[in-house]
Amino acid sequence: MLESVIAQYGWSALLALAFAAHAEAGHTPARVIAQHRDGYLVATDDGELRANLSGRLHHEAQEADPPSVGDWVALALNPADGAATIEAVLPRRTVLTRRAADSLGKLQVIAANIDVVFVVSSMNADLNPRRIERYLAAAWQSGARPVVVLTKSDLSDDPTGEAAEIVALADGAPVLLVSARDGVGLAPLLAQVAPGEVCVLIGSSGVGKSTLVNAFLGEDRLSVAEIREADDQGRHTTSSRQLVLLPGGALLLDTPGIREVGLIDAEEAVSEVFDDIESLAGDCRFNDCGHTHEPGCAIAAALQSGALDPGRWANFQKLGRELAAVAQKAERIAKAAERRQSAAQAKTYRATKRDHRGGAD
Repeated sequence: MLESVIAQYGWSALLALAFAAHAEAGHTPARVIAQHRDGYLVATDDGELRANLSGRLHHEAQEADPPSVGDWVALALNPADGAATIEAVLPRRTVLTRRAADSLGKLQVIAANIDVVFVVSSMNADLNPRRIERYLAAAWQSGARPVVVLTKSDLSDDPTGEAAEIVALADGAPVLLVSARDGVGLAPLLAQVAPGEVCVLIGSSGVGKSTLVNAFLGEDRLSVAEIREADDQGRHTTSSRQLVLLPGGALLLDTPGIREVGLIDAEEAVSEVFDDIESLAGDCRFNDCGHTHEPGCAIAAALQSGALDPGRWANFQKLGRELAAVAQKAERIAKAAERRQSAAQAKTYRATKRDHRGGAD
């Protein structure tokens, strides 16, 4: 018996149970496999279809996040034009997010219902432990399993030594060396993702994400650009997010290069990545140690002895300030919303009193 199309994309009995009410309403299950400016491409058991949001979902998306690649959705089919309307989105199991570029606190979904996050960095001039820490925090925050992938290992004079530095900050996440050019490390990389599971690649432009996808597929499905010698960045990258079936049954979600990963409500994720610093802080003499000039500060002692890398400490402080700024803005937004609600209630109350007096006359 042939496996259904949506089963290849990860459909399960648990998802069918969650979809039951939508099935009773006559809707069809589908998975979002690509997101474009003018709509979505979804996979159904009848093949791939173009889809757009229903009026209600389009309105709700102005306040919340719209469907993203990886989401499971309920469709109303339009057989006449071979398209469909997305009527509902099933609850997400995991979600990879970043802060929107134009907003400190607005959430932007990168990928939904993923199992593995490959944090990709190349072993040329782009290798940056501080950036990897930021991506790792986002990966832990998503709920998926993080794996660090160091590409272009053939360009490094000391790949093992550089990888050891990344292992020290990865907090138990696997760190894999890959050279797509030499075909090294691809099998261990794919072994991280079981059939039916979804992995996503995150990392800056030019680190080799599309090259990895092409290596997995054995074909040049995604465009790959030359790297600018001046800054090691790709001139052209993937322009839209898409979910790709890989040989062997795993799925890979390719997404455009992320120049900045902003953290939202990620205190636990930051603690996960910087657990060594959290542990050091617990050894300070004073519980409210500011880690500046206080006596008995374990952080200061570790910095002085060289046990704590100053760059890692600076990155921890930077992420902490970012989280604090997000929390403060969220609090201001919540208070403003509360004031608007109170004003609206007061206005309704006054209008009701006026109507009541008018009726009494």
